[in-house]
Amino acid sequence: MFKRHPERLTLILQKLLRQEGLELPLKQRRLIDAWDGVVGPLAARYTQEKFIRNQTLFVKITNPALRQDLSMMRSRLVTKLNQAAGGPIIADIRIY
Repeated sequence: MFKRHPERLTLILQKLLRQEGLELPLKQRRLIDAWDGVVGPLAARYTQEKFIRNQTLFVKITNPALRQDLSMMRSRLVTKLNQAAGGPIIADIRIY
């Protein structure tokens, strides 16, 4: 006889992603994709590059005034982006 231990599909997928080392890259992609929604359409229009390295999100903003405003809101942005990604993915943001 077969022993049946039904599990939710979401739990099975989470285990598989964790075993294959894909959980963190997936969360990082969610965080980068959440940038436009968190900062709004105006800031998204002036955003050119976004990438994560060593728990730091690097963002290139082409408008100097907007760059300064976003730099002063770094801690709030980190919190909102981590919430959107579903966990603590980044610790800091570098806006250049």
